[in-house]
Amino acid sequence: MVQELVTAGVAVGCAGVVYFMAAARVIKQYERGVVLRLGRLASAVREPGFTMIIPGIDRLRKVNMQIVTLPVPAQEGITRDNVTVRVDAVVYFKVVDAADAIVRVEDYRFAVSQMAQTSLRSIIGKSELDDLLSNREKLNQGLELMMDSPAIGWGVTVDRVEIKDVSLPETMKRSMARQAEATRDRRARVINADAELQASKKLAEAAAAMSDQPAALQLRLLQTVVAVAAEKNSTLVLPFPVELLRFLERSGTQTPVPPGPAGTEVPPAGAAAAQQPRPPAAAQTAEEPAPEHPRSTDEPLRPPAGDGTGPASEPAPAPVLEPLPEAEELT
Repeated sequence: MVQELVTAGVAVGCAGVVYFMAAARVIKQYERGVVLRLGRLASAVREPGFTMIIPGIDRLRKVNMQIVTLPVPAQEGITRDNVTVRVDAVVYFKVVDAADAIVRVEDYRFAVSQMAQTSLRSIIGKSELDDLLSNREKLNQGLELMMDSPAIGWGVTVDRVEIKDVSLPETMKRSMARQAEATRDRRARVINADAELQASKKLAEAAAAMSDQPAALQLRLLQTVVAVAAEKNSTLVLPFPVELLRFLERSGTQTPVPPGPAGTEVPPAGAAAAQQPRPPAAAQTAEEPAPEHPRSTDEPLRPPAGDGTGPASEPAPAPVLEPLPEAEELT
């Protein structure tokens, strides 16, 4: 009898241990437990710690309450200004109601991922390229609002949405690079022109100040000579007044030119300094005039020798013709 009681006690103890091991559950601090009893949702959500369920009747589902980082695959779309881009993003969300996350949606992670992709495509079509590149904060807020509205019914809240990268076509990148280069070139030219304008004003003021004091120009010239001589080179600077060059130029252009012989052209005033003066006509050796001879009417006139610009050449002697016989002698 005692042996049977001991055996029954051992059996009950073993059954109790097995039941305890099957019913005992431990919920971690960042989790919540949802109990489904015979397919129906239990009234209360199990808090972190040790808890018991009825084996075979209850089913415990643990839900992670941490913030989940979900990368959104790159989505290709056309912006409002007809530019094809590829945009990828990342979504930060967490579960706020464990029961709704289990009951209202089959897989809340997959649902949030698909909703993020569709929202990202929608925001690409509504935005321009400049907004995607420079105004990302506004687009992030728009994505968060678009995703948070349906996610609240699933027991999920979207904490933050960030656009990671915007990929552009190579042609668009080259066009933007040319645009940036042209903009910087324009700014450089404007700055250079402004500097030239300021420098010209200062030079004009300096010239006006030097014109009042002639010695200032000489001092400036000496400063230039000192600056050139300070360098270790073989450059020799000789100051030469510009007024002297102008005086020489005026004196050269106003040099009188003696009149040339008849039949010659007078050279221009500028060429008088370059050419050597010709001897006057009176200095030439006088020649005896050639005897006059009757000239035949059939002989053509010869043009004077020379081009008219140099001294006249000696005329060729006329041919000697015999006198014609008189009429009486012919008869």
